[in-house]
Amino acid sequence: MQVKETTAEGLKRVIEVVVPATDLEARLQTRLHQAKDQAKLKGFRPGKVPLAHLRKTYGRSIMAEIINEILNDTPRNVIAERNERSAMRPEIEMSEDQAEAEKVLNGKEDFRFTISYEMLPAFDLKDTSSIKVERPVVEIADEEVEEQVKRIAENARSFEPVEEEAKDGDRVTIDFVGKIDEEAFDGGTAADQNLVIGSKTFIPGFEDQLVGAKAGDERKVEVSFPEDYGAAHLAGKAAVFDVTVKSVARPVEEELNDEVAKKLGIESLDRLRTVVREQIESQYGLATRQKVKRQLLDALDKDYDFDLPEKLVQAEFDNIWNQVTRELEQAGKSFEDEETTEEKAREEYLGLARRRVRLGLVLSEMGEKAGVQISEEELQRALFEQIRRFPGQEQQIYEFYQKNPEALASLRAPIYEEKVVDWLLTKIDVTDKTVSKEELMKEEEEPLALAS
Repeated sequence: MQVKETTAEGLKRVIEVVVPATDLEARLQTRLHQAKDQAKLKGFRPGKVPLAHLRKTYGRSIMAEIINEILNDTPRNVIAERNERSAMRPEIEMSEDQAEAEKVLNGKEDFRFTISYEMLPAFDLKDTSSIKVERPVVEIADEEVEEQVKRIAENARSFEPVEEEAKDGDRVTIDFVGKIDEEAFDGGTAADQNLVIGSKTFIPGFEDQLVGAKAGDERKVEVSFPEDYGAAHLAGKAAVFDVTVKSVARPVEEELNDEVAKKLGIESLDRLRTVVREQIESQYGLATRQKVKRQLLDALDKDYDFDLPEKLVQAEFDNIWNQVTRELEQAGKSFEDEETTEEKAREEYLGLARRRVRLGLVLSEMGEKAGVQISEEELQRALFEQIRRFPGQEQQIYEFYQKNPEALASLRAPIYEEKVVDWLLTKIDVTDKTVSKEELMKEEEEPLALAS
């Protein structure tokens, strides 16, 4: 086999491979000899089929298998021998000339093809001990826990029917038909719908117009959908709802005690408070983790600048861009609505793609040097979490991941990233900083550098 580099531009490499016809013939003869003892052909005793007859019968199919093996094995072997790593699956190019292909299959001509790929860049890892980040933490006040407990209890409270006019806090049971320009619209009709007045779960202004209503009343509720309403075909439009009030119920005043907790499936009020505190801690913990990770990645981003495999960047950009455009479409918005242009947005997200790829390579290298590994148990846990997102399709989703190594690898990547971040946090200077809940939960103006 002859291997020759024909292109070396930046990280791009093109390798020309020539497998002489004599090598192909030698491999074919070896396979034919191996098949001879096992071949069962009519008119011949086992092991007595002439090689010439075997070649005539199976030669082309065996040669095709040899060609496929060469195409599968050669790229990996060539790249390994060059001490390089391919950023993505190498591309193979062969002659499309049918006559030439026939000659190769018949062992009459050398087999030629090229391997094109981009290398993963080589770079030196830098010392991280000088990196400093602040870990924002919130002290959870007893009052916050109590407020959340009361809110949960209120959502589980009982209601008793009343003959009086509905007021704020009452629950009305209604039927309604929504119309735009006197035409009913999809999703605007419901029967026996429970609505607590003042809960702000319906369109702004809807609940207010039911104050004073009694069972049996019919009302026309006039509202306008918000400009940012989730359904684009309704956003900003005026609507009229024909509402029939079927019943009015008033909340039963209940003392906050163990009995209320038991209604929620928890043994006591103290245990309910503990559960609520743990939920708040978990919520704040996730926000703290995101803030710390962002600071860490920002620091690493400043420390590294090297050439990137353009196809890897393009693949990352495509993922980001598809998500961005899909979200805009679902919201019925344009780039102009977001006070930008498509050209500026592309430039911004291309920069984000480059950052993600660069930091991904840095974290991967750090993890490899640190010996970070993903256990089979961790991977299976991630797989089952993914499966749970598709109720009723569990078996199909499981089989999909089992049959697609690349899909399974996509579950491994975020786990690996988080473990590398955990390891890094033990190597840098992390100090706690007490902040307000509002400051902790404030969203970043830009997306997190690496997607989880």
